[in-house]
Amino acid sequence: MSAPINTGDAALDRFGLHTHWLLRFLLASVFTYMGIDKFMGGGIAEFAGVVDLPVFVATMVALAEIGAGVFVVIGAFTSGWVTRLGAAMAVPVMLGAIVMAHWGQWHFMPTVTHPMGGMMFQVSLLLVAIYVLARGNEI
Repeated sequence: MSAPINTGDAALDRFGLHTHWLLRFLLASVFTYMGIDKFMGGGIAEFAGVVDLPVFVATMVALAEIGAGVFVVIGAFTSGWVTRLGAAMAVPVMLGAIVMAHWGQWHFMPTVTHPMGGMMFQVSLLLVAIYVLARGNEI
């Protein structure tokens, strides 16, 4: 599953075999939560209106987020390609979020010009997703 670290310290190496769960938990918790959240409250139509997307596209975004989170976790028990598929689903979602809602401000705090905040968090998630996409189960 995870590539050994080979530090020479047996305890650290054993711990290192399980650290892939840190990245998996990050991606799974954020993407699954945000995808499900788009269907809650005002629903997918409200989300579509806020980001100015057709309802069908907004639904695909939400489903891609849920799929990304679920596949990254399932991939730990099955195949590196399942992990990669989950990460691959996250990449276009993050690129879209950065370009459509967060571009032009780095800091994550909302401002008058960027009411949804800047792109710091989204870029971080994008880079983690790209890393997991490249490494599969060897993270």
